[in-house]
Amino acid sequence: MTTYKSEFLYVTTTGHKTGTPHEIEIWFCEHEGGYYLCAEHRERTHWVQNIQHNPVVTFWVNEQTYKGRGRVIDPAAEPELAKAVSGLFDAKYNWSDGLLVELRPD
Repeated sequence: MTTYKSEFLYVTTTGHKTGTPHEIEIWFCEHEGGYYLCAEHRERTHWVQNIQHNPVVTFWVNEQTYKGRGRVIDPAAEPELAKAVSGLFDAKYNWSDGLLVELRPD
């Protein structure tokens, strides 16, 4: 039996203004137990703003659902992580020009 690996991850954040759940479909990469997203519009992205106000998220990928936390990766503070994750995005999608966000299951 073949294991299905998704090109997309689905993450649900809580709206920082409305308090309602918001789900998006987005490209992702896995790295050392974390799931990483890349926000094209950086801090202007609504789901990024939601995570910055409330890091609790639910996400599902490859037929698994997780509860966890999200956080923005600071490339100045974590240059090795930022470089590794950017490299994974470049290899998988030929694009990494955005704000990196980590999702970590609880």
